[in-house]
Amino acid sequence: MPYAEENTICKVQTTATVDMKTAGKTILYTVPIGKTFYPVQVVIREASASLAGGTEYDFGTGANADTWVQNVDLSAMTTASTDFKVIDSGGTKYTDCAAASEFGIKVITGSTAACTATIDVFGYLA
Repeated sequence: MPYAEENTICKVQTTATVDMKTAGKTILYTVPIGKTFYPVQVVIREASASLAGGTEYDFGTGANADTWVQNVDLSAMTTASTDFKVIDSGGTKYTDCAAASEFGIKVITGSTAACTATIDVFGYLA
């Protein structure tokens, strides 16, 4: 039976309590064996505190999560539990996410205060 994710753009993963302050990579989605993943959007929501100071986050595969969207500034998300931001590809050329690769977020310059957020990943498999 084919994956539902092959027939439509859909939410492939939700990851709660992602650390938005501490530098490092968090895996958001692991591509199934034998498939290629094409990310379309990421939604950052339900921050536990202000993301002020969070001026650089990268998304993608590899150790640096830098194959999709880079230099995302989330510092305007200052109201806990209500602000959200939609990140999309913006028409730029990217590298697809190969089978077994790990799509994630890497905090480069995180929030000033300790903060977690829920992150939804949308896309499709081929």
